[in-house]
Amino acid sequence: MNRKHFTFACDGAELVGSLDMAAGSTGLLIVSGGNEVRAGPWGSQAQLADRIAASGFPVLRFDRRGIGDSEGANAGFTDSGPDIAAAIRAFRNHVPTLRKVVAYGNCDAASALMLNSGEGCDALVLANPWTFDPEPEAVVEAPSEQAAPTPMPPTALRSYYLRRLFNLAAWKRLLGGKVKVTEMAASLVEAVGPDGPPSNLAQEMAAGLEKFAGPATILLAENDRTAQAFKAAWDKNDPRLRTCPGAGHSFVEPQARIWLQGQILAALRGL
Repeated sequence: MNRKHFTFACDGAELVGSLDMAAGSTGLLIVSGGNEVRAGPWGSQAQLADRIAASGFPVLRFDRRGIGDSEGANAGFTDSGPDIAAAIRAFRNHVPTLRKVVAYGNCDAASALMLNSGEGCDALVLANPWTFDPEPEAVVEAPSEQAAPTPMPPTALRSYYLRRLFNLAAWKRLLGGKVKVTEMAASLVEAVGPDGPPSNLAQEMAAGLEKFAGPATILLAENDRTAQAFKAAWDKNDPRLRTCPGAGHSFVEPQARIWLQGQILAALRGL
């Protein structure tokens, strides 16, 4: 592992970055979602950076203002444009041979990249973009029969319950009295209704991405509520959409990690 840590400035605050060195002239910028530090959930982003660098591409991760080791106030993902721009400048300063930058973000990190029209980047890999108003307070995982912290659009609810019909464990939970029937009934009523209009945030994200001239790939984890909500608000025929079967929000499943790495490498090699 050839990893170094350094600091760089952003609007008067000192931010901390981690750089995995490699010989390639195309690099990967990993933008953390939520209030996660640059290592990512369960260290997954640090591990991803190591694997991508081993494939020949330098990788920069960083903590935005007010998160992890970085100074300043946490203004949330909607105001993280200056942080991303400062990280790209630092990336180019520390890797003088860098020619092109691919940015990867999951959840509201993907939303931030879209809101900023991918400024300073040559390609985008956007995973499970967050479309809910207001800003999320925590990473949202796959749905369960319990009360969900994040609403699901009717399209996603119908897909969810259709899968449960063929799930033996789900039937055992229902027949064993482990499911709150009243809450499930209310959810089923919601499932038969039409999807509402896209949120203001989703519309702003779409407008931002429309201005981006480079290639973009949108990755969706099949079992993730955030991804399902995004899909319900997005053009189903968008050729940039890719779905990872059996994956949760953070792509921690073994097959999902391999799939995610392959998608990112394809974006890096495509420039």
